[in-house]
Amino acid sequence: MRKILGLLSFVLLTQGAGSLVHYFLDWFDLWTVVHRVGFLDGYEVFASVVLLVLGLLVGAVSDRFG
Repeated sequence: MRKILGLLSFVLLTQGAGSLVHYFLDWFDLWTVVHRVGFLDGYEVFASVVLLVLGLLVGAVSDRFG
């Protein structure tokens, strides 16, 4: 369970950080998901920050299982 949550935390953190980098610097357009989802148009920064916070929370929960 700890490894699965750790992997999920890593994916959420990388997607959130990559989406912010893509939004501000126009990099990482191949592997970020937020800018590809249609209903998030105009809310990319908010969604990226939410992904970062969720990644941190899942990482904290995974440490509690260890």
